[in-house]
Amino acid sequence: MVHNALSKQSAVGIDTTAIRIRESVIERRARFRGLAEPLSLLMALAVLIVVFSLLNERFLTTSNFQNVLTQSAIPLIVAVGATLVILLGSIDLSVEGVMGATGMTWILLSANSRGGVDLGPWAWVIALGVALVLGVASGLIFTALKVPSFIVTLGMWYVGLGIATMLYGTDLLPRLEDEGLKGWTSRISFGLPNSFWVALLVIGLGILVLRSTRIGRVTLAIGNSETIVRSAGLPAFRVKVAVFAIAALLSGLGGILATVQLDIGSPTVGSGVLFIVIPAVVIGGTHLGGGKGGILRTVLGVFLLTILNNGLILSGVESSYQSAVTGAILVAAIVFAAWSQRDRLRVAK
Repeated sequence: MVHNALSKQSAVGIDTTAIRIRESVIERRARFRGLAEPLSLLMALAVLIVVFSLLNERFLTTSNFQNVLTQSAIPLIVAVGATLVILLGSIDLSVEGVMGATGMTWILLSANSRGGVDLGPWAWVIALGVALVLGVASGLIFTALKVPSFIVTLGMWYVGLGIATMLYGTDLLPRLEDEGLKGWTSRISFGLPNSFWVALLVIGLGILVLRSTRIGRVTLAIGNSETIVRSAGLPAFRVKVAVFAIAALLSGLGGILATVQLDIGSPTVGSGVLFIVIPAVVIGGTHLGGGKGGILRTVLGVFLLTILNNGLILSGVESSYQSAVTGAILVAAIVFAAWSQRDRLRVAK
């Protein structure tokens, strides 16, 4: 009897040790994967920089460096919001519509060639309010009515585009008349373009929200398991609506800055931004199923795509080939992300 008891205790001890070893191995593998993804992105960036610097001597100049930062600023701002939405396990396709509606609202309420009322700082408040309304509407329809975020935000894209088109009307292009704002986004302050300073501020606030606030923690938890979040009594409904609102506000801010950059109002001021932002988030390693990823990873993704586009242009590659290369990278990134998460996303073999 004593011998049997000792044997059982020994077996339990061996099993416990085996479990601990297995957990330790799994934890080390997860830590390695967490480091491998950003390191692989940094290596890809380094390779692109070396290749394009060999192809064109202008690539590594200070002026081109500042140009890359200016080009990346608006996608970085918008991508912070897109990252938060994808961390929920959802997606926001309304980016370009929200940018158009916000940009047109802002320029028509600022000093412009059409005249009208110049509301100064209130033009920013009202324009961002339009973005906020569109974002809250997306969040409420998605959360309350259980309509897939893909469908909701695709529809909101066209709602925003419709608002922008109606504001545009049939008159001449509204040109920005404020000399202090003209060209402000590309002006250099302390060695960096002004728009990039705004992007850095947004990135910092995004990281703070994600890591140090209840909204950020609940966002990650929803992405991992919304059922557990609801059973724990956490405010899943409010957080989901808030995340869509934040994403829309950042898209709106991007729309205003893009309008300042162009010096004119246009319903399509955000054209092409979505197809940089979503690939950047995916390439950065944020899981399409939600719950894993981060804003700094998205920053690397944005820089990779921006440097790729910039290098192809400087290398004299035709625009059609540029689109083909970017599209191929997008497809490869999504296939890779979907394959690694195929069980969670229920992707058929």
